[in-house]
Amino acid sequence: MLASAAAAFSPIGNSASAADAPKADLVNRKELRVCADPSDLPFSNQKGEGFENKIANIIGDELKLPVVYTWFPKATGFVRMTLNAKKCDLVIGWGQGDDMVLNTNAIYRSTTALIYKKGTGLDGVDALSDPRLQGKTIGMQQGSAGATLAAKYGLMANVHGYPMIVDRRYANPAEDMMNDIRKGDIAAGILWGPIAEYWAKRDGDPLVVVPLVKDVGAARIAFRITMGVRNGDDAWKRTLNEVIRKRQGDIDKVLLDYGVPLLVDDDTSTEMITKPRTSASAEPSPSGAASTAATPAPASATP
Repeated sequence: MLASAAAAFSPIGNSASAADAPKADLVNRKELRVCADPSDLPFSNQKGEGFENKIANIIGDELKLPVVYTWFPKATGFVRMTLNAKKCDLVIGWGQGDDMVLNTNAIYRSTTALIYKKGTGLDGVDALSDPRLQGKTIGMQQGSAGATLAAKYGLMANVHGYPMIVDRRYANPAEDMMNDIRKGDIAAGILWGPIAEYWAKRDGDPLVVVPLVKDVGAARIAFRITMGVRNGDDAWKRTLNEVIRKRQGDIDKVLLDYGVPLLVDDDTSTEMITKPRTSASAEPSPSGAASTAATPAPASATP
């Protein structure tokens, strides 16, 4: 009887359902409050040198809001300590389909890449199925999509593993991988393309970076990266989707300037984007494509 009485006075017990009730808007409308890693180049750092910093500036410019940051390492607890703690309202880079956040439309689609040193017997290799990779010591991040692809082609016997989720203030697995390739400790590396392109050109002789577009159909190694907001902030998501639509060309220019390998936003396509798109051609991402924590590690947007 008590349960029935309670139901009679609850929203569910009335004609209006709980789902129809207005949700609290927790988004700060006077500042663009961004959650970001303080030391995660090429994505972000406290000096504003990452491409996600530049994209945040584009969003702030469009909304006529100053950009302010809440800094926290993109490791365990990032969303809980930033976005969900209401300290900020937006994560610039997050893998599509991860339900820790509410995803906007994709801001880019990229793929895993192969890295090697020129003149070491791998010149011209553009797919992991190339027999020249057999028997070689290859570096890859543990649990990454690239590692799954390497296993498919029987390249795991001599693998050299690097951690994926670390506090980048104290460790840099990508830079370690590049140094090991330059020294000859490993023959090649497999890494998320945006990271590979950035670190392959720093702190030593430039390395060859080959986006593995020929392998996109062999395994899921290409992923859409979105912006992330709190679950329930639907109106804020729609606002950001409109900004993405209007400023996609500016976002593309930033990404291309940083050497990010950009793929056309179509799961069946391996076509590379080489110049900024216009708003008219920047279509929203199809729904249902997902990047889960098990493969692309969306917490740092580094599949």
